[in-house]
Amino acid sequence: MTEDGPAVLVDQLSRSFGDKVAVDRVSFAIDRGEVFGFLGPNGAGKTTTIKMLTTLLPPSSGKATILGHDLATEGRSIRPRIGVVQQQDSFDQGLTVETSMDIYGLIWDVPKAERRRRIEELIDRFGMQEFRKTPTIDLSAGQRRRLQVAREFIHDMDLFFLDEPTVGLDPIVRRSVLDYLKERVKGGLTIFFTTHVLEEAEYLCDRIAVINQGRIVEIDTPENLKRRFGSAKEVEFKLLQGTSKEMAAALATLDGVTHQAQDEGSGVYRVTTSSPESVIPGIYRLAERLNLTVSSIYIAETTLEDAFINLVTDAKHAESNAGEA
Repeated sequence: MTEDGPAVLVDQLSRSFGDKVAVDRVSFAIDRGEVFGFLGPNGAGKTTTIKMLTTLLPPSSGKATILGHDLATEGRSIRPRIGVVQQQDSFDQGLTVETSMDIYGLIWDVPKAERRRRIEELIDRFGMQEFRKTPTIDLSAGQRRRLQVAREFIHDMDLFFLDEPTVGLDPIVRRSVLDYLKERVKGGLTIFFTTHVLEEAEYLCDRIAVINQGRIVEIDTPENLKRRFGSAKEVEFKLLQGTSKEMAAALATLDGVTHQAQDEGSGVYRVTTSSPESVIPGIYRLAERLNLTVSSIYIAETTLEDAFINLVTDAKHAESNAGEA
């Protein structure tokens, strides 16, 4: 065992359930103090991977080390140093929020005075003052999720596994939770993070692995994934004259445009293209021909969602073609 090296090192890890391969020889490393996103469609293998790495499910094959400890033989050394938020609720619904947090700290042997200090801090940071005395059974889905994430910070941990942690949270609370996670990462925490909300993955993660049908298809930074796989871009422009039916019709005939739309209210035209460098001059030529003036034009930034969809779609096509061959 060593404290040096990656926080997580995974080598050809697999898990099967009968004839179904849920996770197929995945390999990756997570640096200490890194937020590592793990994205994929439903059923891709994300939750199964988390269950293996948190010692809840034994791998069928492959190996991994967690914080320098061997996953197969040193589970007892791993569990005290990690936090886990699963998709399912995991607390006694007969307790109030405050009592649930206190008992959780007691289970982790956190001294009473320290428990009280951390509980007060977390209740404040996660905006739980108004329902701190409420039984957990009476909480909304979003309130339960806040409690589930906040509770893990009562005990010390080096590595935090979060499986869809923001489900049910409104945008303001979601951003507050993500900002708190960022703060803890600056203090040395490592995070393994799954989500279906691509914007929050882009906001939080240093690197992202995309998994599809049990296999990792790409690992890179959010910016590099957008640059490499977010091929379609959106060009938005306005006309000095407002809207024009002639321009709307002409855009559909422009080479390189795969989709076009017009917002009557704002007067904004939007065209989707993989080659904005050739489409933009074409828009100016059309405007000149129709005696119109382009008053503003810009290229909308490729999103992580664009890259994710392209990656997953390409992987499915490759899998289908391999099967046919």
